[in-house]
Amino acid sequence: MELIPTQDEVLALLRRTGGLRSGYFEFPNGLRTNEYLQVALTMSDFQVSNILSVALSRKFRGNSDIRALLPNVSIVAPAIGGLPVAYGVAEALRARRVFWSERENDNEPLHFRQFLELAPGEKVIIVDDIYRTGAKLAETKKLVESAGGEVLAIGVIVEQPAPGAVTFGPLPFYSLAKIDSIGDGARDPGTPPVKVRL
Repeated sequence: MELIPTQDEVLALLRRTGGLRSGYFEFPNGLRTNEYLQVALTMSDFQVSNILSVALSRKFRGNSDIRALLPNVSIVAPAIGGLPVAYGVAEALRARRVFWSERENDNEPLHFRQFLELAPGEKVIIVDDIYRTGAKLAETKKLVESAGGEVLAIGVIVEQPAPGAVTFGPLPFYSLAKIDSIGDGARDPGTPPVKVRL
C-alpha cells in the first residue's frame, strides 16, 4: 500500500474493521442509504488509524501553501469523534496543537473546551472522520475564525454527502474516499431499514 491508499484500499480497510457496513439504513431525517459509515470503529484499530491519518496528512502536504507553514499549524476536530483523526494527522504533520469543539446541549453552539484557546492568527486545519451534512465542519470553521484563527484547509477520511450538504467554496477540501450520497439510489430490500445516526 502506498502512502496515500487508493479509494478501493480505503474502503477495504473500512469494511474489514466494521467502519463501513452494507444493508438498508435510515437516518433520523428520513434519508436512506445502503452503506453506513461509522469510521470511529475503524479508527479504534491503531494500525489502520495510523495508515489513514498519515494518508490524509499527505494530502495536506501536497498543498504547497500548507507545506510552507508546517509545522506551525494546529489541528481542530469538530467533535470528539474526530479526535483520533486529529491526533493522527497532527503527529504526521508535527503540528503544534490539537483542539476540539463540543457542545453541552444540542441547542447550544459549538465551543472550545474550557481553557483551550487559539492564538490570534493561528493557522488551522480542520479534520473529521466523516463528511455528511458539513454542518459541524462549517460551525467549527466559524468558531475558529471568530476566535481569530485562519482555516487553511479541511480534510476527512470519507465523504458520504447528504443532499444539500454544506460546501466550502475555494477552501481546500481533502478526503481519502467518497461513497454514494445518502438517499441516492438506496435499494429497499423489502425489510424495514435499520435506524442509524446522522
